[in-house]
Amino acid sequence: MVRVANDGPADAQTLPSDVPGRPGASGAGDADPTALATLVEQQRALLEREDEVHRVLVRVVLDGGGLPEVAEAVAGFYGGAAAVTTTDGRLVASAGALDDVADVSALPCFDRTGRLLVEDEPVGWRDPDGPADPTRAFVRIVAGSSELGVLGAFSPGPALSPTDVHVLERAATVAALAITKEQAVAAVEGRYRAEFLRDLLAGRGGEPVDAVSHASSLGWDVDRPLVVVVAETDENDAESTRSADEVRTLQDRFARAWTQAVRARDTSMAVAGFSQEVVVLQPVEEDADADAVLRRVSELVRVVRGDGGGGRRTFTVGVSRTVTSVADLPRAYEEAETAVQVGRQVEGGSGVAHFDQLGIYRLLALVPDSADLRRFVTESLGELATDTSPESADLRHTLSVLIDTNLNVAETARRLFFHYNTLRYRIAKLERMLGPFTTDPQLRLTLALALRVHRMKGL
Repeated sequence: MVRVANDGPADAQTLPSDVPGRPGASGAGDADPTALATLVEQQRALLEREDEVHRVLVRVVLDGGGLPEVAEAVAGFYGGAAAVTTTDGRLVASAGALDDVADVSALPCFDRTGRLLVEDEPVGWRDPDGPADPTRAFVRIVAGSSELGVLGAFSPGPALSPTDVHVLERAATVAALAITKEQAVAAVEGRYRAEFLRDLLAGRGGEPVDAVSHASSLGWDVDRPLVVVVAETDENDAESTRSADEVRTLQDRFARAWTQAVRARDTSMAVAGFSQEVVVLQPVEEDADADAVLRRVSELVRVVRGDGGGGRRTFTVGVSRTVTSVADLPRAYEEAETAVQVGRQVEGGSGVAHFDQLGIYRLLALVPDSADLRRFVTESLGELATDTSPESADLRHTLSVLIDTNLNVAETARRLFFHYNTLRYRIAKLERMLGPFTTDPQLRLTLALALRVHRMKGL
């Protein structure tokens, strides 16, 4: 395999000042033929090396290789490692290793979820005298006016030179060819898979046995306990000021992020992107409770979100109850959609909600006029309904814990880290403001509902 030499950039090799025709030249006879010949030979060797790198990579793609093979070839050129990421830093392919790091995603330029910190990493040649690590370089992968990703090279040896980066840019053009080929194939397969999953969720998948068989032909295993996971972007694309092309690009990136996270865990999990959401059929244990299911789903969410940055969109996730038959998927899909909508109202977006944990919020979300709910809160909580002072929020929290513990003063004091007498004083103050809720169960129910409505940030 070709090893890129660190012998300086082609455009950095300058002609001697005494070459005829250049400023300061003393005459044709003063030119050094040997220096000129050496310079020409260096330029010829550099061009030959770049062409050879390009030929090797094109042959990889024409022989059916994809991004993993391109990354492997690039890693060989530099005697180290290479990585291909999406535009926002999600690792798509990597190859090679460094002396002290077997996985490039463990390097400081990646966050703890394995995302390249594209917002911090400069593109192009690094100044070896600068504070950044000079043994890596990144270039953009571009096809026409579309940016497709980032290609990075990691060298265990001397600092990468501008010439190395120039060769890496040639490699990026071939990586663009591999990406566009993969995207074309994935687009056709993705549409077909998405249509079938949409049919399953709408109850149009046919008999369960036939649906399971067809899903298996697509590489999906739906004949096991599942929950439906719906991830919906918090930004309403229908009311967006972005252009249609930009919205489509962002949604495609969102769907690809989920697809990559799912396939990295289990290639037999069904996943597809729709207009503004992504749906995943997450396998779970049949007797798993809501907390256990949420832990598994949250692991996926953490990978998709990363540590932020990179142009990622915020989204809310809803999770259904467990189903054991594809015939129950339509009901589960409705539950997951409800969990998204109610979860966004309660948490204000970017949350993860399980249908079984929505409780009274499911009913409150059915009230068509949120103004009625706000009026109910104001009439029930009085001055505690406002956030004009820290004391209001503090007293609301005290009231909420009291109701949650069924007026158990000792347990409430323990949770709030209050002295018993301090809590007694607060209870008396709350009753002066709200009425005798400690002895009136109907008032207590009203206050409990008002506190729940007050928490619904989406009103």
